[in-house]
Amino acid sequence: MTAPGRRSSTFTRLLRHGFTDASAAERLLDSAELMPVRNDPVLLEALGATADPDQALLGLVRLLEAQPDPTARRELLDTLIAAKPLRDRLLGVLGASAALADHLARHPRDWHALVTYEPRDLHPGVEEFERGLAEAGDPVSLRVAYRRCLLSIAARDVCGTTNVAETAAELADLATATLRAALAIARAAAPEDAALCRLAVIAMGKCGGHELNYVSDVDVIFVGEAVDGADEGKALRAATKLASHMMRVCSETTVEGSIWPVDANLRPEGRNGPLVRTLSSHLAYYQRWAKTWEFQALLKARPVAGDIELGEEYVTALEPLVWQAAERENFVADVQKMRRRVVENIPAAEVDRELKLGPGGLRDVEFAVQLLQLVHGRADASLRSGTTLDALQALAAGGYVGRQDAVQLDDAYRFLRSMEHRIQLYRLRRTHLVPEDEADLRRIGRSLGLRADPVAELTREWRRHTAVVRRLHEKLFYRPLLDAVAQLAPGEARLSPEAARERLVALGYADPAAALRHLEALASGVTRKAAIQRTLLPVLLGWFADSADPDAGLLNFRKVSDALGKTPWYLRLLRDEGAAAENLARVLSAGRLAPDLLMRAPEAVALLGDGDAGGLGPRGRDHLEQEILAAVGRADGAVQAVTAARGVRRRELFRTAAADIVGSYGTETHPAEADQGALVDLVGAAVSDLTAATLAGTLRAVVRDGWGEDLPTRFAVIGMGRFGGHELGYGSDADVVFVHEPREGVDEREAADAANKVVSEMRRLLQIPSADPPLLIDADLRPEGKSGPLVRTLKSYEAYYRRWSLVWESQALLRAEPVAGDADLGRRFVELIDPLRYPARGLGDDAVREIRRLKARMEAERLPRGADPKLHTKLGPGGLSDVEWTVQLMQLRHGHAEPGLRTTRTRAALAAARAAGLIPAEDAETLDEAWVLATRVRNAVMLVRGRAGDTFPSDGREVAAVGRYLGYGDGMVGDMLDAYRRTARRARSVVEELFYGG
Repeated sequence: MTAPGRRSSTFTRLLRHGFTDASAAERLLDSAELMPVRNDPVLLEALGATADPDQALLGLVRLLEAQPDPTARRELLDTLIAAKPLRDRLLGVLGASAALADHLARHPRDWHALVTYEPRDLHPGVEEFERGLAEAGDPVSLRVAYRRCLLSIAARDVCGTTNVAETAAELADLATATLRAALAIARAAAPEDAALCRLAVIAMGKCGGHELNYVSDVDVIFVGEAVDGADEGKALRAATKLASHMMRVCSETTVEGSIWPVDANLRPEGRNGPLVRTLSSHLAYYQRWAKTWEFQALLKARPVAGDIELGEEYVTALEPLVWQAAERENFVADVQKMRRRVVENIPAAEVDRELKLGPGGLRDVEFAVQLLQLVHGRADASLRSGTTLDALQALAAGGYVGRQDAVQLDDAYRFLRSMEHRIQLYRLRRTHLVPEDEADLRRIGRSLGLRADPVAELTREWRRHTAVVRRLHEKLFYRPLLDAVAQLAPGEARLSPEAARERLVALGYADPAAALRHLEALASGVTRKAAIQRTLLPVLLGWFADSADPDAGLLNFRKVSDALGKTPWYLRLLRDEGAAAENLARVLSAGRLAPDLLMRAPEAVALLGDGDAGGLGPRGRDHLEQEILAAVGRADGAVQAVTAARGVRRRELFRTAAADIVGSYGTETHPAEADQGALVDLVGAAVSDLTAATLAGTLRAVVRDGWGEDLPTRFAVIGMGRFGGHELGYGSDADVVFVHEPREGVDEREAADAANKVVSEMRRLLQIPSADPPLLIDADLRPEGKSGPLVRTLKSYEAYYRRWSLVWESQALLRAEPVAGDADLGRRFVELIDPLRYPARGLGDDAVREIRRLKARMEAERLPRGADPKLHTKLGPGGLSDVEWTVQLMQLRHGHAEPGLRTTRTRAALAAARAAGLIPAEDAETLDEAWVLATRVRNAVMLVRGRAGDTFPSDGREVAAVGRYLGYGDGMVGDMLDAYRRTARRARSVVEELFYGG
């Protein structure tokens, strides 16, 4: 017996298996019907695997209650426990469809339809479904038999036996069999009418395309002819009666409900036209009166019932007209207009939940595919499929659609159709709206295999796929070149201003008028340059549209083109090397920093051409230093030498930023880098190496200008903070300390003066206003901070550290690493500080308390006024400071005993602590994830705004651009901020335990 106030073990198991109302589930399991199997673990596991365990259990109890006698109930239970295929199928259906659960409760023997598990039952076709409907002689029995067949389709679907395309094809085949059965009922009721005419039923829409939903209008067109010797008028009247009766058999509501509406409104003249026409009448209408959309609809025409021979004659007669439709005047504009009209007619309150018709919905994929089929299918018969996914595959195979685009559209279409299926399956109601109720979303998410956080995962995947469809649909659908292709205009394809304006609006340009002016400036005229631009721009516009600021991308492209337009290699690079054009588009529309760097020396565009072959790959420290020192050696004086060094730095900053952007956005041939830590490491190492090489070159220039080849004192630059840790960001200062050692026979004052002059001149030269970004040197981490001397001898450091060193200085020295100057002096400096940063006895309690006190004080005093602490990447909870201080505390405590901790790099030290068992693996992953994300946000802010920042921008476009860099699509800023808070919150809980509690 369970103690009062305590949950039973069954209650806990139910929650663990996904039940949301465990109390109700306990009562159902205790019911008489389930008593024989209530403790069988197989049953609970199977229920927990369903989309809605609560609903599946309730449906099972109802089905058991509905059995006619105890023997039948026992048979069901025994089969359920013993036969896994039935168990998975039956419970899967009950968990996914309340409507089919109701059907089983009304027809309790129909569960037997799910028992058979033979290969031929896995993928039934029209013939198998016709056998399943064979005994239905009236509308009521047809509905019962239809639902019985639907049970098997739904079971294969929810169990994953069939994929979404196969399920849609089976539903279309079942619809075909049902139309045939309904027509047979109509013929049997009026044999005299049947004797007068030939009647063909042509499936249109999704049924014709072999891609039907669970609940959808079945679109048809009727073709009638008189039998030999019969009067045509009487024959058409008879055919119309048969067609009308067939429609009623399927559509009317009975005690068993309806099947689905049969819609004949796609026929010539729509509702105003006759329900049945002869073949010649159809042909005359399409030759003279049909609109563009009617030919588009005929892409899916397929004879399914009645006189199949007559139906084939209909398709054969109209096929040439379908493939001539693209020659019609304003063909592309008509198709575009039709699509826009569909979107405009969606109620404003529903547009964001409209899975089929809304922007980025199923219809976008279908329209884009159909448009391309009509344009290219007249010359390429391989494109003439009525099935969307088959046609998309054929378009990709023929080169009419980029293969990567096709793969993404295929994935998105399958996901959205799967969502649509699951939504409709629940109540067997015709709807394309994503529900708002959390329980509904949870059921749908679980049915699609999203089990960790079904609602959040479903919403994220839905939005992601919608964004993909919207972007790719616009890229294909609004391509102005299609106008020219459709009309087969001779000569160079032109980018018309009108088509460009339409596309710009569709792609979300904030200032389409300004954008159009840029396009006109780039593409107008008859020069070779303009012709190449007209070829490039339709593709570039799609890539710009993939960013948060397409306007900036286009404006920057015009600036670069104006600067480089007369060089022979620029447009050739973009035209002939696909990577260069796409990489440039990504870089120009991702924010201010990379375009600003590029505008100062536009020839750096050439770096984008080699892509993965090495153009954007980071160059090593030795290579950079060799180039900079060579440039310094050729220069005339220190100013010119440092100018050259800063020029190299600017170019390499652009290379690094471009690689980071391209890696974050991905390209059509290479997806975005999944390992966010790899991108952080790339930037940190590249910028740190570049800074070290720049300092080495500047030091050489200053020494040569003031003293010739030898300075009177040995001199070394020690990197500190992020610099020493190889973790510099785009906007980071160079934290350093300077150490020198007088050469033999040199007076200490002379040596000190020389060392101070070197530091002063280095700082001055690296900050001289110029086209190149300044490099700020920060020496505040030196002994005594700002109050101490800027440069010390090695002996002075030794004396200071021996007598006065504070615990915060030992902590700061954890990141110390020589970066420039005398290598031997740098090595001896490291030997001097190692005992301080890796003390043999670790840290005493007083030192630990002091570090914690300093950390708490920093959190309280240094956070900027008005900043949201939860979103501050440096000082906020779970931010960089939290992670770094936690790692550094472990290094100070255990670095002497654990060699792996003796590193200046945060992530490497964290990994070493994990390997040494100093931190649980899960906690280490949490801290690493938070540190990487915070670093990525800081890098993103600098890339987007062109200036450093520790929190998310407030401007809408800027924060959207940060989101895009981090992998979030349009409209997902809230998701990005929530994800950051969640990641930081988890990290903070680890810090509370390890830093403050341990």
